[in-house]
Amino acid sequence: MFKKILIANRGEIARRVNTVAQKMGIKTVAVFSDADATLPFVKEADESVRLGPAPAKDSYLNQAAVLEAMKSTGAEAVHPGYGFLSENAEFASAVAKAGKVFIGPPPAAMLRMKDKSEARRLVAAAGVPVVPGSDGLVEDVTAATAAAQKIGYPILCKAAGGGGGIGMAVAGTEAELEKTFRACTDRARSAFGREGVYLERYFDAPRHLEVQILGDTHGHLLHVLERECSIQRRHQKVVEEAGSALFANGQNEAMRQEMFAAAMKASKAFGYANAGTIELLYSDGKAYFIEMNARLQVEHPVTELTTGVDLIGWQLRIAAGEKLTLAQSDIKRQGHAMEFRIYAEDPVKFFPSPGPLKVYRPPTGKAYVRLDSGYAEGDVVTPNYDPLIAKLIVTGADRAEVISRADAALSDFTIEGIKTNIPLHLRIVRDGVFQAGKLSTRFLEQHAKA
Repeated sequence: MFKKILIANRGEIARRVNTVAQKMGIKTVAVFSDADATLPFVKEADESVRLGPAPAKDSYLNQAAVLEAMKSTGAEAVHPGYGFLSENAEFASAVAKAGKVFIGPPPAAMLRMKDKSEARRLVAAAGVPVVPGSDGLVEDVTAATAAAQKIGYPILCKAAGGGGGIGMAVAGTEAELEKTFRACTDRARSAFGREGVYLERYFDAPRHLEVQILGDTHGHLLHVLERECSIQRRHQKVVEEAGSALFANGQNEAMRQEMFAAAMKASKAFGYANAGTIELLYSDGKAYFIEMNARLQVEHPVTELTTGVDLIGWQLRIAAGEKLTLAQSDIKRQGHAMEFRIYAEDPVKFFPSPGPLKVYRPPTGKAYVRLDSGYAEGDVVTPNYDPLIAKLIVTGADRAEVISRADAALSDFTIEGIKTNIPLHLRIVRDGVFQAGKLSTRFLEQHAKA
């Protein structure tokens, strides 16, 4: 096992990795920007190294600075968390070249997953159902129009190098396609440095499901059951849960097992190792592959709390060359869990709301509540990074109990000095449609209005 690792991230995920590593007897190194110098994740690590000014490109995305921090501190490995450098195959290769270990999948697997269009082809060849779409990239409006006629409207234009909902746009008719295609191409160029765009059939109100994967470097691969992430705004997840209400009380079990089998096939096709996620859309009784995320997901705690599997602990062990000692039959769910992303944002207009946390009092003293927080009272949420303040994770015997407990926990979560989306979460858990488990990615458009 490693003696020392560097955590190339910030906030709540840096704290979470730090806690797991230290419990395993591993020394930790935090890296930070000038904007984050006084935050808890810096103070809690065994060592810390300044990367640079506040902008991410000058700090957390500065590969040379991260590599130098590893060298100067003697860190043997780097955990990238999520975002920033977590899916950067170039960085992972540079880490290996420096004689260090990247705590994540092999660079070759990351490259296979990075191009979403090529990833579709790869998993389709492995027999995995994919959303009906174009055969590879579409080069221009003429090609897009021809492909759309075969696929059927509405059409979703997607940047091949995209992620997190960036570089996606919908065309309802042929008349709208030209404008949508050009907008998606422009967005792909500005956000990802390449214009590659492909098309998929747009499902109006699907459910968003995902399957957690664990794989070691010795060929042992398993899944850690499913999560549902249908509550989204602009393709960004807001509430996640394990498992899905779609499968409550043994419903749709055959389809659930088919989904697990497809996720395993896709992971094998990518040559995956470490802790990744297969993402799927569910519509009309079918689950379709949309992408694989190479890195740990923000919502991983709901899986940990319902299965007892420490995903970050296994990431470290796998990266150190250890074999998975878990068998698929060991993975069983106990109870239910939901995660609520607490953001510094206006809960109605959804504008970012940076500023000082004058009062920060999370719910405490409850065994069914886990808080993964990046801040403490008096800290400042800056506009430089994602506005995630904390993740409130609530567990219970079943979904109904979790919803009731979540209402109480959210009501007991006090933040003053900035606006947050806690009122939005309360509207969600008090909505009858949500309580009934009738979810879709358009839920927030249609329900839980202010």
